Amino acid sequence: MTTRRRHHDNPLFVDLDAPDESYDDRPRRPSRTKRKEAVEALQALGVRLVELPTDRLAKVDMPDSLRDAVREAQRISDFEGRRRQLQYIGRLMRDVDPEPLQAAIDAFDGVSAVENARLHRLERLRNDIMENERVLESVLSEHPGADIQYLRQLRRNALKERELNKPPKAFRTLFQILKELEAGNGAVPPDEDEAAGTDTADQS
Repeated sequence: MTTRRRHHDNPLFVDLDAPDESYDDRPRRPSRTKRKEAVEALQALGVRLVELPTDRLAKVDMPDSLRDAVREAQRISDFEGRRRQLQYIGRLMRDVDPEPLQAAIDAFDGVSAVENARLHRLERLRNDIMENERVLESVLSEHPGADIQYLRQLRRNALKERELNKPPKAFRTLFQILKELEAGNGAVPPDEDEAAGTDTADQS
């Protein structure tokens, strides 16, 4: 009589009920390097919070304990004391969701970057105007309501200030006017007192 071979003796048979020793569903702890990187990232985020101006810090939602610690760090001028306070902030950060904090700082950085780019562009425009009066024609084409004569007067006075090594009053005013034009306020001539001061530079 032939003995029937059992399925589990067949090397091609897979017993679905048998435990899979190759699979371990236990959560794995992050490596020491990963843990160190996470701690350093939280500490760096804490430093960014301390660097925020008071008005921006007030807009960031965070636990009172963290806010108090950040404010205390801002008041400390001693290097060692500040270092210890930053370490304390780093420990507090471990119990806080860092995503909203990072998002708030990223938003602040984005606004700052855009504003800095705008100011640099206006500075380049002012320098171009100083080098070539015809650049004012492009300003007028973009801002038809601009007082082109006033802008030309500011340019002449700024050049005179530079030539005579005088304080750059007209030079700064030209920049402010360009900012106002971009904001849609238009180039408004100065009042009588300001006009008199500007004309003085032109007559020197």
